[in-house]
Amino acid sequence: MKPGFYNINMFYGAKAETIRAAAILRRNMTLAESILWKKLSDRKLFSIKFRRQHPISFFIVDFYCHELRLVIEVDGPIHDSEESNEYDEGRSAELNNLGIKVIRFTNKEVTYNIESVVSEIQREITQFTPL
Repeated sequence: MKPGFYNINMFYGAKAETIRAAAILRRNMTLAESILWKKLSDRKLFSIKFRRQHPISFFIVDFYCHELRLVIEVDGPIHDSEESNEYDEGRSAELNNLGIKVIRFTNKEVTYNIESVVSEIQREITQFTPL
């Protein structure tokens, strides 16, 4: 893809400020996000391309595979509150409405059980059916 050229279908109308914010987040990933990115980058899983800190509409998702329309979120302790759970459910519903599937893992799962996380992602990839 040419520099400065974006496939607008991958961004679902994301505004320029959301795209800029995603670039900042890519430079400041959490430990768990970095661990998972090492497994997802460079088409390591079934030659599938994932993008990190990817803007979709007015959201920035942790990891996104456009080919499969699959989002992977890594949730830290802030996601444990009831308010955060409600927000996450609403966000997932909005993404589902765009035809995007969302799967979630905790920081703890990624940090301490990465192989299990990767196995679950591989299952999702092999069982892929669009929403």
